[in-house]
Amino acid sequence: MGLHFTKMHGLGNDFVVVDARKAPMPDEPARVRAMADRHTGIGFDQLLVIHGARDPSCVAAYSIYNADGSPAEQCGNGARCIGAWLHRDGVLAIGAEVQLESPSGQVALRLTDAANVTIAMGEPVFAPARVPFEATEEADRYTLALDGEAIDIVAVSMGNPHAVVEVDDIADPRIDRLGPRITAHARFPEGANAGFAQVVDPQTVRLRVHERGAGWTLACGSGACAAMAALHRRDLVGNRVHVELPGGMLEIAWQGPGHPLWMTGPAAFVFDGEWLGP
Repeated sequence: MGLHFTKMHGLGNDFVVVDARKAPMPDEPARVRAMADRHTGIGFDQLLVIHGARDPSCVAAYSIYNADGSPAEQCGNGARCIGAWLHRDGVLAIGAEVQLESPSGQVALRLTDAANVTIAMGEPVFAPARVPFEATEEADRYTLALDGEAIDIVAVSMGNPHAVVEVDDIADPRIDRLGPRITAHARFPEGANAGFAQVVDPQTVRLRVHERGAGWTLACGSGACAAMAALHRRDLVGNRVHVELPGGMLEIAWQGPGHPLWMTGPAAFVFDGEWLGP
């Protein structure tokens, strides 16, 4: 018997979901990388592994692994897919709100309808030590030196580290070069997701994200949340924003400090299968 899995995606950000509540799944990096290979494996941006919850207030727990085998702390699109998967499994009813244990703490989610999930992503964190980001004090923006070029970023955590760069046009060809360099910048000791955000109007943002451990993806839920939070903090957007990603649209709502940030978007099933590899 192979390892049963479900292939899913949120706006093209694709995942493999494995249920390890009864039979633990070996999570060696080499095995994750083999499964993630898009030519000889299943292919995915992240692997999502569902576990039994340790906290009785939660219905399940989950862990996240990037395509390169490294663990991740949070994934907004992935959390929505887990919500849809739990609905299919009979755990989550439409309209009900449940708590899940994520690698970065508890998250609340509810299935708004058969195709869309709303998730509370927590409150954005801007304190450099908690991102983590190397800085002597907290500031609205920081300047990174990249090959003699000065790039202004906002450092923010949504349970995982993000660098948000405001740009005039997300079609700027420099972004393809800057994304990987920011992700691996030494001032982010654990790496970072690099998001490039173009403000269209106070209710609309266009975004591209180079994800730590996965590269350029069609959508990044935590990256959309980080971008909205960074722009909201500078009064460039309102309390509810539509974020346009290469794979589609997410709705992000945040009332500001002291409040959790909410994300709504689709989660789709692709196929079920069995992994027969190592």
